[in-house]
Amino acid sequence: MTESVAILKNARVSPQKARLVANQIRNLSVAKATEILNFSVKKAAKLVRKALDSAIANAEHNHGADIDELKVSAIYVDEARVLKRMHARARGRGARILKRSSHITIKVSEK
Repeated sequence: MTESVAILKNARVSPQKARLVANQIRNLSVAKATEILNFSVKKAAKLVRKALDSAIANAEHNHGADIDELKVSAIYVDEARVLKRMHARARGRGARILKRSSHITIKVSEK
């Protein structure tokens, strides 16, 4: 059983929001997962789909896998760098704004 991996690093979406999309396609066939991601309205769905397409291409090119037999064996979202910004507040103070990023890892394998 061959397993192919694709990693999307520093995706500009918070890990919490990306995990909502990742949980929807975990352990599904590649065709079903692609269909779900195509019709999702979330920003993270577009980023996860790019990583999924890359994993499918890796499996086909590197291992000669049949696309119809592939399934999402693992998907996880890790926290990446955090951009720190300031927001002006009352009386000369400032509040910190954290703009979070994600590392999205997808593994596909044959059933």
